[in-house]
Parts: sequence; structure tokens; C-alpha cells
Amino acid sequence: MVAFTFMSDGKDFGRCGVVRTGGSGHRSGDSTGIDAQRMVGSYVTAGNRAGGPRSRRTAPHVPFRLTAGPARRPLLRAMRDMTTRGHGHPWQLVPILGIGLLATVLAGSATGALSTPVVATHAGPTAVHEAAHQIGAAAAPAHASAADLAIQFEALLGQHSVLAADVMRSRIRGDDDFVQAANAALGKNTDAMSALVGQLFGAATAKKFAPMWSQHIVALVAYAGALSDQDKDALADARKELTEYEEDLGAFFAGASKGRLNKSAADSAVAMHIGHLTTQADAYAKKDYVTADRIYREGYEHTYDLGGTLADALLPAADRATLQQPIWRLRSQLGKLLAEHAVLVEDVTRAAVTNTPDFSAAAQMINANTSNLAAAMDTLFGAPAAKSFQSLWAFHVEQLVAYSAATAAKDPAKQDAARNQLHTFESRMSAFLGTATSGRMTPANLGAALLLHDQMLLKHADAYGAKDYKGAHDIAYDTYNHMFEVARQLADAFGATVAARLPKGGPQTGYGGLAGFVERH
Repeated sequence: MVAFTFMSDGKDFGRCGVVRTGGSGHRSGDSTGIDAQRMVGSYVTAGNRAGGPRSRRTAPHVPFRLTAGPARRPLLRAMRDMTTRGHGHPWQLVPILGIGLLATVLAGSATGALSTPVVATHAGPTAVHEAAHQIGAAAAPAHASAADLAIQFEALLGQHSVLAADVMRSRIRGDDDFVQAANAALGKNTDAMSALVGQLFGAATAKKFAPMWSQHIVALVAYAGALSDQDKDALADARKELTEYEEDLGAFFAGASKGRLNKSAADSAVAMHIGHLTTQADAYAKKDYVTADRIYREGYEHTYDLGGTLADALLPAADRATLQQPIWRLRSQLGKLLAEHAVLVEDVTRAAVTNTPDFSAAAQMINANTSNLAAAMDTLFGAPAAKSFQSLWAFHVEQLVAYSAATAAKDPAKQDAARNQLHTFESRMSAFLGTATSGRMTPANLGAALLLHDQMLLKHADAYGAKDYKGAHDIAYDTYNHMFEVARQLADAFGATVAARLPKGGPQTGYGGLAGFVERH
């Protein structure tokens, strides 16, 4: 067991409540931010369910359209009826597959120090965005293994859940510019996931997956639109559509597994994923933010774990065995928690910047994530280390929220104070983790990684406060990916002995809702 010492120098890092959950207000309906993102889409034609997947053809530089086949008419009517509150123009919401499926997989190097570009603290969103991309370029292996790609599949599925929920919520609120930017991020995720399915499971599998996945997102957006418009008929149509897509996707995953994943279990897992998204939207529309955010988090965790389940069902036996090695399990689980941290910090800072009534619920969720990270440290290094980690990490979150509140108040002095406190956090946490890795990662390299992480989150708050929603989503997308590079480097530096202390997950516990349903052969 590694011994830790933690010197406070008289500073109070002991508060583990993290974020105070007061605050109220109303989200602004003003949509005078960036111009709507032009979307490059696909024409999707109605297909015969019994005869196979619906056909699609890509067309460059055109908006997404659906043709009015008989099976699609109820959904089309619901989409046609969606208009922007106070603006009167149709919503172009459908997250779809662009013509250029993304083939880049952000995977880190197997060992060594983090190669993290450091951006000047005054740098704008573009500089932070470019620096984030340098991480993947510098650290990505020449040939990513199937296990690397499987963790990326988990990451993309988890990210899909939160991005889809964000699009649905913004549709319910009537935030036109925000929903266009969120939709663009979701389309980027969909492209990346479809490309990755092709890398992992072959082009034929990806060709079947892409239109089905895209169309289930269309139905989710239609569902949110019906909630916003309080249109019971459109809501019933969207529910029917989603039930059909549950069956389509369940059949697809079961068939691709070649018998390792049975149809009933696959149907249940997809239904749970869709159920999380629709139920959180129901609660959000009712302004029950505590329930909405709890389900938002459950949906992320389930869908992330579902990625591991599907990889275990679809990959060859040798690759499945690799994913169960301690280092790989630790990479996956640290990535899950750290990426969730980024997502939830961004959620609570959005609420802080705009002083909205969901701030308290969002704060509860980031506090819960902090507790889960501390519990992981307890498992790996023991209770004293976990206590030190939680104090530092809680302080970190508090300062991020303080910066967001100062941004909302247009108070540069308080912004600077929060930024300075974050530098203190970065120094102390890098020393702490340097001890945890027995010097395999130096405080200097760790500090640079933490600095970039904080810069991304601060610039996200700046962009959101300025209603630069596209810039905010670009930064959020990169911040999420950065967390998996950090997780990989930490897991490798902690070493196999420490990683082996992590309880076995994946196939042994949960399967993302599929425990006991994947055959062992």
C-alpha cells in the first residue's frame, strides 16, 4: 500500500460537500447566439421492416430530409409541427450521419508521461480546442488495438447518451441556437461511432448500424418536441417509433453477436437506454430537475457499460480476454468516471452561468461523481489517500463553479481568484498523483494535464456565458475525450498491481444491464 501525506498549509481543503445547492432563476429563452450550424445530412427513405434496414443515400451540403413513406408519416407530422417558440421557423434538429464518417480514434500511448500542450490562461476557445487535438495526435499509437477501440466504443456510447439528453432538453426549453449546436455535437458523435463500428466489427456491420442508430435519434428528438408542444398525438407517435427502433436495434446487436447475445437481452438493454432518455425528458419537462438529473446520470453509466457488453459479445475471444486484464479494466472505469466528471461539471457550470432552477439538481450529481471517484481511490490506495483526494477534488469543483458564477456576474476579480485557486489545486493534485504513481508520472507532467483540463472547463463557461454555443460544445467534446487520455496514462502509471485491486466489472457485474445473458463461448 502506498503511503500518502497531505500538507494543507493552513488552507481549507476539507469540505467534501463540494457544491452548495442553492440558487434559482429562469433560463433565458433568448436565442441570439451563433448562427445555426449548417448540417450535412442524409436522405433516408422508408424501408420495409420485414425486408431489412431502411435504405439511405448521402448527399453533400443539403439539410436532412425524410421521405413520407407510410411507416414514417406520424413521425414526419410531429417533426413538421415543431416550430421555434417565438421565431416561427421549422426546427432542423435531426442528428444524422455526415458523408465523411470520422475514422480518428483518440487513444493514448501505452506508457510514459502525459504529453499535454499547455495553453495560456487568456487563450480563447479555438486555442484550447486546438491544444486538445494535439493530445490525441501526440499520444495515439500507430495501430490502435481492438481493446483500445473497445474502450473508445464505450466512451462514444456514453457520450451519445448525454448529448442526446442535452438535445432533448434544449428542445423542451425552446433554446434554438443551443439546440443547433448540441445537435451538431451529437451528429459528430454519431459519425465517430459509426466509423468505429466499422473498425471493430466490419464495414457490413457498420452499414447496417448507421441508419438505424441515426433514426432512433430522430425519434428521440421528435419525442422531446412533442413534450415541448404538449402534443399528445405526436408523443404517442414518437413512443411507437421508439418501440420499433428498440426492436430493430436489439435484433441488430443480437444478430451481430452470432448467438453470444440473445435477442431478448439485447431488446431489454436498448429499451433501457431509450427509457432513460425519454424518462429524463419527461421529468425535465415537468421541472422535476432532481429526477431528471439522476436519470441523466444513470443513462450515461448504463450506456457506457453497454459499450463494454457489446464489445464482449462481438469481439473475438483473444480481444475479450485482453479487456479483462486489470490495466484495461482500470483504464475503462477511470475513463468512465473522469469523463462523467467533465460532463457534470459542464452541466452545473451552465446552470451557474445562467442562474437557472436546475442548478441544485446538477450540483447533487457532480457531488455524487466526486464521491464515486473518491471511492475508487479508496479501493486502489486506501482510506487516507481517498480522503485527501476527495478534499482536493471537491475544492477543484467548487472553484470551477465559483468561476462560472463570477462569469455570470461579469466579475473579473472573482474570476481571477477562482483561477488562482485552481492553480493551487493543480499543484497539490499533481503532487498527490505523483506519489500514487510512485514517480512514474512527474508532478510537472501531471500539472500540465490538470491545467489543460481546467482551462477547457473555464473556456467552456466563458463560451456558454457569451452564448457561443458552438464553441462551448466543441470544447466540451474535446474535454470529454481528454479525460480518457488522462485515465489511460494514470492506469498505466498506477501499474498492474494497483489495478488488480479494482473489483471485476464488465461481464462479471452488470453487462450494462445484460448480466448473465452473454454466452461464454
